[in-house]
Amino acid sequence: MKKEDLGHLRKSYDKSTLEITDVKNDPMEFFKLWLAEAVEHPDIEEANAMSLATLGLDDFPKARVVLLKAFTSEGFVFYTNYQSEKGMAIDHHCKVGLSFFWPALERQVIVKGEAEKLAPEDSDAYFKSRPVGSQLGAIVSDQSKMISDRSIIEAKLEALEIQFENEVPKRPEHWGGYLVKPNCIEFWQGRANRLHDRIRCQLQSGFWNLERLAP
Repeated sequence: MKKEDLGHLRKSYDKSTLEITDVKNDPMEFFKLWLAEAVEHPDIEEANAMSLATLGLDDFPKARVVLLKAFTSEGFVFYTNYQSEKGMAIDHHCKVGLSFFWPALERQVIVKGEAEKLAPEDSDAYFKSRPVGSQLGAIVSDQSKMISDRSIIEAKLEALEIQFENEVPKRPEHWGGYLVKPNCIEFWQGRANRLHDRIRCQLQSGFWNLERLAP
């Protein structure tokens, strides 16, 4: 395969600026503001999509996109199969990375933190709020396991649709939420000439320390 040169793909960033004073020593509140702007932007779909990076059992990092489903002053919440590759990776090494990218706003948010399982009752509450199809999908799929053909999971789904036609599915024990407690949150705002604004917030002794980084 010959080299594909992508050097001509360039974009100038000039939509906004970012100062330390904008963050006001509360990065989770500032994240709330940025996320709200991303949700309202007409050119951004799934503003809550984020890359989750983990260190696998093979000691290789792996990133994949998951959906942020809640956040509080404590951190960021997502849901998955605990027996999936990402679930086993978190059991192996709880330190993870999150990354949000909103091109239409020329912004990134980069998070480092530690993931822990939510309380079962919290996972139960979210599971009950999901559409029935999504509930059954969580029961059907042995996520990350090899299957010989898609028809296997489709047949399982059809059987469950009959089984739960008049019942409310319960959350399987292997499925639930994680809370990522951040110890570092970086806000990135694209600027002209690649001199981007970067504000890093590090949690130290219970307080956030803010500093500007060179682009």
